Amino acid sequence: MPDGPSIAVLSGGISLEREVSLRSGSRVADALSDRGHQVTRLDVDGELVRTLDAGGFDVAFLALHGSAGEDGTIQSLLELIGLPYTGPDVLASSLAWNKPIAQGLFARAGLAVPPRVTLSQQAFREMGATAAVDRIATELSLPLGVKPASGGPSLALTIVDDASRLPQAIVGAFSYADAVLIEAFIAGTEVAVTVLDGRALPAVEIQPKDGAYDFAARYTAGATEFHVPARLDELASAACAKTAVTATESIGARHISRADLIVDASGTPWLLELDTCPGLTETSLVPLAADAADLGFGALCERLVELALRDAAAGR
Repeated sequence: MPDGPSIAVLSGGISLEREVSLRSGSRVADALSDRGHQVTRLDVDGELVRTLDAGGFDVAFLALHGSAGEDGTIQSLLELIGLPYTGPDVLASSLAWNKPIAQGLFARAGLAVPPRVTLSQQAFREMGATAAVDRIATELSLPLGVKPASGGPSLALTIVDDASRLPQAIVGAFSYADAVLIEAFIAGTEVAVTVLDGRALPAVEIQPKDGAYDFAARYTAGATEFHVPARLDELASAACAKTAVTATESIGARHISRADLIVDASGTPWLLELDTCPGLTETSLVPLAADAADLGFGALCERLVELALRDAAAGR
């Protein structure tokens, strides 16, 4: 029998990112098993609480994406049953999940975030907000990024460079959430910075081979080129690391998170969002950063389990 804690790897669920989550969960479970740990993979379903109660687990490893793992619900459930878990807590998860609120907190912390407008579906359809669409395009200037105000990174992201296409992009984003975030498009180098226990790992530069770094580009092997560390000068790299760490501190995110940034021509990093349960698949960014930090994927997973158990022992 393996020594050490009994680990339940939670993945799947019913969110739109279920398949990605299953891939993350499978990779995590294999990595921890290969390092001699006692691991059980669990799909998040209606039997989850009973299974966790009966399983005698010491810790849950969250490999959930989308609403299943990032809006604070599963975290709240695990706290209710007293099972330690990896990743940010209930409050940090729910704050990051609501992108407009998170961006307000990031801006309050002195970080650069794109100029933006949030529209609810009710306002758009019932309160005359449709008449404000032209004003939005004028005030924020084209091109614009349109995406659901909650959800995984790049889910239903549309880049709009023609004002006539803005209403269609907004309606499309409403298929995924009840509110839409419309942002000024920031041109520059796209990078992701993983923060592990308060320390920034090497930045990953993202270079899609065709178009934007959307959902398909994120999870299709070969669709994107990555450069680790990112091809930034020393000052810009340091600014990215500082931005990512400050973002996690501003919402109280523990253990691990990933900041998605655009570095403009002046070297200023613009924070787009913070992912509190980032992907861990073979095409994901966090494993690339861990490798660049000479940590490795298995050691990364092990470290997250240690952090969860450490904080549980300390009553955090």
